[in-house]
Amino acid sequence: MPFALPNFGGQRPLFSLFLLLFYCFLPQIALEKEGLAIKSGLRTIVIDAGHGGKDNGSSGAKAKEKEVALKIALKLGGYIKKYLPDVKVVYTRSTDVFLPLHERSEIANRLGADLFISVHCNSLPKHKKNIQGTETFVMGLHRAKENLEVAKRENRVVLLEDNYQKRYGGYDPNSPEGHIMLSMYQNAYLSQSVLLAEKIQAQFKERVGRKSRGVKQAGFVVLRASNMPSVLVETGFLSNATEEKYLNSDKGQSYLASAIFRAIRSYKKIIDKGNGYQSNNLQIRLQLGASPKPIALHKAPWSSVEELEEEQEDGLYKYLTGNYSSMLEAVKAQRFWRSKGFDGAFVVAYKNGKRISLAEARSLLAN
Repeated sequence: MPFALPNFGGQRPLFSLFLLLFYCFLPQIALEKEGLAIKSGLRTIVIDAGHGGKDNGSSGAKAKEKEVALKIALKLGGYIKKYLPDVKVVYTRSTDVFLPLHERSEIANRLGADLFISVHCNSLPKHKKNIQGTETFVMGLHRAKENLEVAKRENRVVLLEDNYQKRYGGYDPNSPEGHIMLSMYQNAYLSQSVLLAEKIQAQFKERVGRKSRGVKQAGFVVLRASNMPSVLVETGFLSNATEEKYLNSDKGQSYLASAIFRAIRSYKKIIDKGNGYQSNNLQIRLQLGASPKPIALHKAPWSSVEELEEEQEDGLYKYLTGNYSSMLEAVKAQRFWRSKGFDGAFVVAYKNGKRISLAEARSLLAN
C-alpha cells in the first residue's frame, strides 16, 4: 500500500507532514520528559481565574464565567493560606482584568510553581441546557468530540490578543489542524496532573454532591506551556439553570473551592511523601469518625465540618479535622465537635506523617 499523508481537508500539506513527524516522535519525547517530572514538595501554587476584563467567558441567564471563576479562585486561595500556611499562593488575576493566555502559564513558570490550577465554568447551546456536572481536564489528546468543543471554546479567547498567531506559533483556534497540533503537546507532569484531577473530581462528587463528568484530556492553550502539574477545572454549566444558580451563590462557590482545596491537600501529602519531603512539625488533630466504607460527606452532620480530611488506614476510612498547637486546644475542640453530634471524636497525634501516641506527643510538646 503506497505511503500517504493524513488528510486534513487538502489544506497545508507541509503542516500535515509536520503533524505526522510530530506524532512519530511524540511518544519517545513524552516518556523522556515524564522521567524528569519530579517535584520536590508542594511549595507554590498558582491559581488562575479563567477569562476576565473584556473576556466574559461563558454566560448564563445572570452569571458570567469570569466573575464566578474569580470568586471560586479567591476562596480557594483563602483556604490554602489558612490551612496550608507553608504553601505560597499566587493569583494570575485577583480583579476583573484581561490577561492573555500565555501570560497565565508564564507567571507560574517564572515563579517555579509546583502546581497550576485554572478555574472555569462550562456552557453548552440551549438545546443541551439539561446537561450538568463538573469535569477536570489535563493536557493531552482529545479523546472525544465534546472534549474538543470545550477546548475550542476556552481557547477562542486568543482571538482577543494582539498578534496571537505569531505568539502561538501559527495556532488558529478556528482551524482543525491547530487543535490537532495543540492536543499533541504532552505534559511532562501528566501523571501528577491526572492524580490531582482525580482527587478534585472525587471531592466534587463525594463532598459536595455534584455530578462528576470525570477526568478528561484536551488541548488547552493555558496548559500547554506550563512547566509543572496543571489542571483546568470546569466547575459546572452556566447553561443549566439549576447549576447556574448554585455556581452564582456564595454557598456553592465556597463548597466548590473547599472541595478543590481538600483535593490539593490530599495531593500534597502524596507528592511530599513521594519525593522524600516530610514536615518536621508535630500535628495534633481530631479524628471525628471512621468507617469501612467512604462516608457521604455532603450530608449532615459531616457537611457542617469546614476542614475535613479523609485518610485510609488499616482498612478504614478515617476522618480528621483541625491542626492544634496544644493538647488543651485539641481537647476544647473535641468537646465542641462532640456537642455537634460527633460523639466518637478523639484527639490524635502525628509526627512526620506517622501516627504516634498521645504520651509521645506530650513529651515532644514539653520539649
